[in-house]
Order: sequence, then structure tokens, then C-alpha cells
Amino acid sequence: MYLEMERQQDREGIADFIHHRFRERYIIPVFSIPLEEKSGFLIMGVSCLLLEALESFYQGWESTEKTTTLPGRSKDAFRLFFRRQWRFKMLRDHADQFYKNVRCGILHQAETTGGWRIHRSGPLFDEDNLIVNATVFHRKLSGALDDYRRELIRDPWDSVRWENFREKMEATITNCGS
Repeated sequence: MYLEMERQQDREGIADFIHHRFRERYIIPVFSIPLEEKSGFLIMGVSCLLLEALESFYQGWESTEKTTTLPGRSKDAFRLFFRRQWRFKMLRDHADQFYKNVRCGILHQAETTGGWRIHRSGPLFDEDNLIVNATVFHRKLSGALDDYRRELIRDPWDSVRWENFREKMEATITNCGS
């Protein structure tokens, strides 16, 4: 289906496709969890996965993992995303520490590190206490995904944004074995 839309240069169809794909995998499941069962760590883990995947589409990266021929780009994904995405401006100066202590802490150690904490109330980021509100973070990330959809619809097919998108989709298709 995607390849046919690509052949037709169906910007809106493809933008809707990727938006739906990410929403059904990362956004809707979190919003669907009953409030009394929500976990800030689960929300942040899922959010970090989505942020990194979304940034690899923005950049046209085949992967963010370190390989024998490519350096790892995960940390760069967080730096670039926080720098570009206005909803996360308060985290721009903390991108490296967020990456290390939240993203890597949760995904590799099942806990935050470096004194960082996850809550589900309060502002997005309490800089003095290094507290991230997982609920607000996820909601703002959903908004960033909506922005990406609008940007894809708006930009011409031969723009850098679309070239990067197609490079990432080509790698995604290859990874699927299709």
C-alpha cells in the first residue's frame, strides 16, 4: 500500500499512513490505560521509543543504533528533537542528561539514574528537581507527531523532509524483509 502511494506521490495518504502507524503503536495504547493503572515509567519508555523513531524519519536515518559502519545516533536524536520541537524547549539544554538518565536509564536499567525522576503530575519538566511529567511528555509528543503529519502534507514531494522520509521508509521496508 505504501509503495503504491509513493509511486503516486500521495503526500497526504503517506502522511496519514505514518501518523496512524505511530498513533496505533505508541500513542493510543498509552491513552487507553485506565488512570489507576498508568505507570510513568511505561509512558516514558514508550515515549522515548517514539521520539527516537520519529526523529529518524525527520533525519532520514536508516537506524539510530551503532554499527560497524555507522556511529550511534540515539543521543543525537534527542538533541535534535528537543532543539527543533518547540513543545520541548525547556529540555533543550538537558538533552544529553535526559538521554542518559531517562531514556537509557529506563530502557537499560529499568529505572532513571542521575537523580532524575518520573512523575505523572506537575509541569512537563521541573528543572530544579529533575522531574519529568510522563503524562504531559506523552501528550506533547502526540502533538509533535501531529505536527510531522502536517509538515509532510504541506511540503513538496522533492523537499528534504520527503527525501529523508523516503530514505527511512526504504530502510523500514528492507528491515521487514519486503
